[in-house]
Amino acid sequence: MELAAIRHFADRNYCYALEKGRFLVRLETKRGDIAQVRLHTQEKYLPASLTKQVHDMKLACTDRYRDYYEAVISMDMVCARYFFQLEDSSGQVLYYGEQGFYEQCIQDVGQMFDCPQTLREEERFLLPGWAKNKVVYQIFPSRFATDKELPETVWYQAPIHHTTNLHGSLRGIINRLDYLHELGVDILYMTPIFQSKSSHKYDIDDYYAIDSSFGTKEDLKELVRKAHGQGMYVILDGVFNHTSTGFFAFRDLREKEEQSKYLDWYYVKNFPLTAKQGEKPSYKTFSYAGGMPKLNLHNKDTADFIIDVAAYWIKECDIDGWRLDVADEISHAFWKRFRREIKAAKPEALIVGEIWHYAGDFLGGDEWDSVMNYPFCQGLQDLIVNESRSPSAFLGDLGFLRGNLHRELEGYLWNFIDTHDTARFLHTAGQEPKKQRLAAALQLLLPGMPMLYYGDEVGMDGGPDPDCRRGMLWDKTRQNQNMLAWYQRLILLRHQEPVLTEGELVCQHAEDSKGLLVMKRRLDGKSATLIFHIKGGTISLPDFQGQTELISGRAFSGVLGEYEAAVLANDKTEG
Repeated sequence: MELAAIRHFADRNYCYALEKGRFLVRLETKRGDIAQVRLHTQEKYLPASLTKQVHDMKLACTDRYRDYYEAVISMDMVCARYFFQLEDSSGQVLYYGEQGFYEQCIQDVGQMFDCPQTLREEERFLLPGWAKNKVVYQIFPSRFATDKELPETVWYQAPIHHTTNLHGSLRGIINRLDYLHELGVDILYMTPIFQSKSSHKYDIDDYYAIDSSFGTKEDLKELVRKAHGQGMYVILDGVFNHTSTGFFAFRDLREKEEQSKYLDWYYVKNFPLTAKQGEKPSYKTFSYAGGMPKLNLHNKDTADFIIDVAAYWIKECDIDGWRLDVADEISHAFWKRFRREIKAAKPEALIVGEIWHYAGDFLGGDEWDSVMNYPFCQGLQDLIVNESRSPSAFLGDLGFLRGNLHRELEGYLWNFIDTHDTARFLHTAGQEPKKQRLAAALQLLLPGMPMLYYGDEVGMDGGPDPDCRRGMLWDKTRQNQNMLAWYQRLILLRHQEPVLTEGELVCQHAEDSKGLLVMKRRLDGKSATLIFHIKGGTISLPDFQGQTELISGRAFSGVLGEYEAAVLANDKTEG
């Protein structure tokens, strides 16, 4: 038994309340090392003979190196004391409590882990119920839709330059709401729409003004109102890490230097303020970009301003939340305050951080609700495009996230295959639509909040930024209609079959040599088996032949082609 790999802390990451009186307890072990785990619980302040219980723990998920065991228990105590009973494949039994291992069953409560019930219930991770497993659609406003007349040669130019103005607008988006509704979109997420001189608007001059090229505050109100009327929600992009150099505080700082009342709004190394090509600026910035000076959100006045902005647009236009740009470069203290005040303005507001790696330290329940799931995106790229990640390794990546984050977060992670910051998936996949269709299936048929980048559903192409931001393909002769039909069917299936997103993961396995991923879920007596073939050629699956295939609506032939997926209902086998 590998004792060094066994890990548990009596904190809200490993022992937390799912709801009042219902708790999840998690234990990590070395992968494949432990055959059985039992959880022993008792009340701290009452005799063990009256309160002691033993619970079998379930192997909930596995990553490349660890197994994650979980038990969900009912609790009505002042404070629970608990420990684990572990048995390995050789039959060795040890007991684990309060960071110690024992050969005999633990009797001393001082050697047990501790869980104050009320404390854990009061720090529950409360997530907006409306957002779970919803489909997000990312819009780059200047390139998505215009309400003006433009020649096709202008709108469909490719490649495209970052300064190109296609006159996209909020009115243009309003005019396309029916398209988004018919596609099955639940949430519109727009990149920044506030006053800025750039096309991307991530360098904001005025946070209280809609950029005039996009429209007005009244246009935003109308967009939100009409989206809500069609059952859709609207999320805005919050650029709170940095401003433009045209922002009032930075202009004052540049003019008055040490005498500026905004001196503490930024991180100034020395004066005069300079940002020369090839040199580090004399002030902190986003990514050494001199045009994006970094805000000092430890300064109360700066923090007050940003939180007022975020609350203003919620109250003024009834938006449904914020996606937070460069959010991992801002302090935890600020985000804790941000959450408290934004949730006070709108308790069901959704807060999603941008971070390009694992974000567990921001997802404890007192900062963000979710993140843009870059590990999922990179995993799909390596699995399907680069072919550098095996199916079993991809399952391990999913297992790592599931085993290390709050259980509820699985339904809130923004799973995407590309964004405005990356090349289009179709581009990286070498213009092979079948690979994008497979990526879309993995994105849309698993739990989480799949985020579609505008135009992916019609086969939009584009290299790295800025070429990934071309004008949306509205001309049907330019669209890949087969791709569009595929996305429509997957989204419809996702909405119609909650077993795909809400169902218990009964089993899953990978066969790397065959390029095969198989997952089975069950909900309310209904089951579905998802099969993904991540390889060229065909694969025969005779055990599943004849079952109803839900994507096509036909009986499954028992054969999958290259880079194909299937969803089988009422399958005959358990594995």
